[in-house]
Amino acid sequence: MFIKKLSLKNFRNYASMEVEFTKSINLIMGNNAQGKTSLIEGIYVLSTTKSHRTSKDIHMVRFGQDFAKVDTVIQIPDDEEIQLSLSITKRGKTAKYNGISASRLSSYIGKLKIVFFAPEDLELIKGSPTVRRKFLNMEIGQIDSVYLHHLSSYGKILKQRNELLKNYVESESNQLMLEVLTGQLIPHLIYLLNKRICFLALLESYGKEIHAFITDSKEEVSFKYFNSMRVEDITEKALMEKFELLYASDKRMRTTTVGAHRDDFSIYLSDMNAHEFASQGQQRTSILSIKLAEIDLIHAETGCYPVLLLDDVLSELDSNRQVKLLASTRDKTQTFITTTSISGISEEIIGSSDVFVIEDAKIGDYCE
Repeated sequence: MFIKKLSLKNFRNYASMEVEFTKSINLIMGNNAQGKTSLIEGIYVLSTTKSHRTSKDIHMVRFGQDFAKVDTVIQIPDDEEIQLSLSITKRGKTAKYNGISASRLSSYIGKLKIVFFAPEDLELIKGSPTVRRKFLNMEIGQIDSVYLHHLSSYGKILKQRNELLKNYVESESNQLMLEVLTGQLIPHLIYLLNKRICFLALLESYGKEIHAFITDSKEEVSFKYFNSMRVEDITEKALMEKFELLYASDKRMRTTTVGAHRDDFSIYLSDMNAHEFASQGQQRTSILSIKLAEIDLIHAETGCYPVLLLDDVLSELDSNRQVKLLASTRDKTQTFITTTSISGISEEIIGSSDVFVIEDAKIGDYCE
């Protein structure tokens, strides 16, 4: 998967910008607040329909404008080209695939597959369970649109169930409705749990080899999934029995106390919890290994390598790890790297890259 052209219109601080890419490695250089991360964000939004920087879409629209638009031309396997477009207004978002509007955003997600790595991804280890659930939902959603369907349906039913519990008054009709909503929730929950556990198992298998290559150590990356249901068998019968045991607790707490929205996972290094025992450097390398493992996992599941986005991370790595990072992705992915300066970046990487300079939301070629 190769981005050939990217256009931004009224996106963040860009009034209008169009750039073509010809190489697999693209270094985007510029001082802070010039538009480097906004360019990366544009690619991210085209893939996921969401920003990694804000939960409010309108923040992506240039100040004083009514809309923002991001377009791209992508080359996929067999030399086929596709066009993707995402428009953002106060009324919402419209996604187009080859000029045709997507009826649902979930049907559009995954057309452009990405792996994104930024310094804040250390929150996968140090942050809240919400961060890790978001990671699972985004990464699985890129390779499995059915997962997104179940996730959306689960969320809608969960909202109804929580509304019922929030205002719950004991009555036969309310108890019946609680049982009905619980029964509707379970098939979606089963799918989500099974896919998450399977995804982490695959990610672990790819991650171990990559981590060994990057670090030259015998440390192994692994995961432990925390199922808040605490059931050994993820079956309709077992989950229903668990929910029935918790009816009283849910009524008292006035919310659904277990389920996919309460689950979590931990990252381990050689059977030791990375959050508790790993150094900052070990945590950073672990996350990098996980991100690189995603590349091979996505390819194995879809037959297509994703685009790799590295937002201001090379400065956090020594030259040896920089070279190993790119060595593990060369001939696989198109890579975008943002940086404030090429100083400190391996000459090997610079020599095999197209280098662009961004200043005041305008992009040009780098001249030494």
